[in-house]
Amino acid sequence: MRDHNGEPDQDELRGDDVDGADRVSKSQLKRDSHALQSLGEALVDLSRDQLRKFQLPEDLGKLMRNVDAEPIQQAMDDLQGVSAQAIAKQHKTEQWRQRLIDQGDNALQALLQEHPGIDRQRIRQLLRRVQQETQHNKPPKAFRELFKYLREFME
Repeated sequence: MRDHNGEPDQDELRGDDVDGADRVSKSQLKRDSHALQSLGEALVDLSRDQLRKFQLPEDLGKLMRNVDAEPIQQAMDDLQGVSAQAIAKQHKTEQWRQRLIDQGDNALQALLQEHPGIDRQRIRQLLRRVQQETQHNKPPKAFRELFKYLREFME
């Protein structure tokens, strides 16, 4: 309904029918549709390995119309490093990397206790390469590799 000035009343703004039945506005449906479209496009851009993590059926178009998009959006945010949880994981990984660089074997022992599946030799090899890169002012390739390797075990 409209008020005496022709403006939408509070019930209409909330999406409530005058008889009390809830309805979704056309604008909200359009926003939801655009959000699903964007999410679908982002999913299509992922690699096959990344897409497997979502455990989705092959036909994304049909899926996006009939699925609760919230868990998919959360997983997408995690994958893109948007969520607070993903950011916290990234910070923890960065802290471990720096601790390993600064403290060497002592930090490595602590890391192995927390994550026993990590390859001690691989970490040591990467740490040596990080030191060499630093000493010779080379690009931080091993520094990034160390981060990627640690990130696998922080998940």
